[in-house]
Amino acid sequence: MSALAAEHRAVNLGQGFPDYPIDPALIDLVTAAMRAGHNQYPLSAGVLALREAIAGKVERLYGRAYDPGDEVTVTTGATQAIYTSIQALAHPGDEVILFEPAYDSYIPSIRMAGATPVPLPLTVPAYRIDFDALARAITPRTRVIMLNPPNNPGTSVLTAADRDALADVVRDTPIVVVSDEVYEHMVFDGQPHCSLAGHAELADRSVVIGSFGKTFHATGWKVGYALAPPAITAEIRRVHQFTVFTVNSAAQHGLAAFLADPSRYQTLPAFFSAKRELLRSMLGATPLTLLPCAGSYFQLATYERISDEPAAAFAQRLVREIGVATIPLSAFYRDGTDHRVIRFCFAKRDETLRAAGERLTQLRVR
Repeated sequence: MSALAAEHRAVNLGQGFPDYPIDPALIDLVTAAMRAGHNQYPLSAGVLALREAIAGKVERLYGRAYDPGDEVTVTTGATQAIYTSIQALAHPGDEVILFEPAYDSYIPSIRMAGATPVPLPLTVPAYRIDFDALARAITPRTRVIMLNPPNNPGTSVLTAADRDALADVVRDTPIVVVSDEVYEHMVFDGQPHCSLAGHAELADRSVVIGSFGKTFHATGWKVGYALAPPAITAEIRRVHQFTVFTVNSAAQHGLAAFLADPSRYQTLPAFFSAKRELLRSMLGATPLTLLPCAGSYFQLATYERISDEPAAAFAQRLVREIGVATIPLSAFYRDGTDHRVIRFCFAKRDETLRAAGERLTQLRVR
């Protein structure tokens, strides 16, 4: 869709990356780190100062005290953390449960481990987990459950009750939960982010994954992390060592210093909430029907009043005829399940969102 958007000079609200600059202070800190000589291999597990900063942040937010020495690993973005965790934990003959619509790296990572993906549908249109269905799907071969709160592309969040329900399902099993929480600071309407790190029972059997690319608008830097108990971390690091070995040294030192000011992530919910409201107000002037957005930096909409085309065809026509790029939600299902829903990214400059909204007013009820 991004290639099609470039071809037609469309406003790109498809792929999930910001079109605004990162904080100049972070650039200065990374530059200073390079000038200070932090240009060679750091420790494979990550620069200790960054691991300590991550552990401090997580303890402040969620109450879990992870040991920077053997429970925090810095990765080449969250995607590598996901891939490495799956390779460490799942093997041929194992099953990995995930929820669809799902971020597109999950199933390939599971297949590359030789394990079998077991996709379960999130409820529509709320995109929430059916815990009764999850309990029924567990077999003696189930090794991992893959979560993504806040959910991309479903935009739903995990509640405290959901965490308790998950704990009930996995209790007395050997299942490990891999929780992709890259949108942890994009939870709206006063709701808390209910991280698995904040649930003692689940934290003891979980990998919690975060991303500085998402948090600090620097997706091209590819710096993320994985939090897990020591025994699980040891397995993750065995794979990590021979996958990427280590992560950009200067970026790690810069991020460690940047995290010293908690306001740099505490203000993010309000920042993204304003962008969500701007996009929703623009889309409200069109025939699109907006779905709830509790978290992430995406907004879902149905186009049932406009067309009965498949989502992929409608999204492509939006680019060619209206000049706005989105992502069809059918792309996030292994079998192409199509509820006629498209996804907009609102991690964009206000003028980008307004330009897209103005173009979308050309849409007409059929």
